[in-house]
Amino acid sequence: MAEASPLAPAIILNATQLAENIGATARVMANFGLSDLRLVNPRDGWPQERAWALASGAEWPLNAARVYDSVAAAVADLQVVFATTARPRELTLPVVTPRAAAAELRAAAVQGQRTGLLFGGERAGLETADIALCQAVVTIPIDPRFRSLNLGQAVAINAYEWRTAELDAAPANFRPAPEPATGEALLGLYEHLERELETAGFFHPPEKTPNMIQNLRSALGKARFTDQEVRTLRGVITALSRGRGKVLEKIARKTGRDA
Repeated sequence: MAEASPLAPAIILNATQLAENIGATARVMANFGLSDLRLVNPRDGWPQERAWALASGAEWPLNAARVYDSVAAAVADLQVVFATTARPRELTLPVVTPRAAAAELRAAAVQGQRTGLLFGGERAGLETADIALCQAVVTIPIDPRFRSLNLGQAVAINAYEWRTAELDAAPANFRPAPEPATGEALLGLYEHLERELETAGFFHPPEKTPNMIQNLRSALGKARFTDQEVRTLRGVITALSRGRGKVLEKIARKTGRDA
């Protein structure tokens, strides 16, 4: 068994249909020093014998693979996650190549941040709501005349660029950066803000609410808040909601006296 890099990103496969593609992913992960494999709702359940057969001996990512029921749960402990997909029209996240992504992810990992690469299923790719939980989009610059690229190939390209970035990097000597927020903390911030906005009547008309929420999450995710910043922002939201409540109470009391 090869030794995985402690800086390596988690590989997250969402709604994978074929066990063979999970096995192929494990094989290229082993080739390039990655070991943290996370599976979100694999179509045929888990474990699947065909995955081990296709891994050609690279069993350790499969043996340690963890299964989640949502992308949000799979990225909850991570602080920087990039979604590997075509450019999403609905969101305004930064779009980078696998090479640029590898450099950014390694720089984050050197600072002690937990990172990940998210891949969609073979047919449907990633939902906009899942991409909105990420901080950037990785798009492979393939020839537009033939865009077909299977899941194992996509993982291999990104894993290769990661390995190259790690081998080419000079030894790092950075001061520790502030602790970045985890996916779980960010989701808590998003949902807190969305509840208060719903109460304030911000989401109008109702049919546009999902797109408005995705755009808000995308905009906030790009800031890459630290854990302390998330706590501060949640305090701000709470203070604003309490202040609104006090104003409404004063109005109610005044209205009652005038009546």
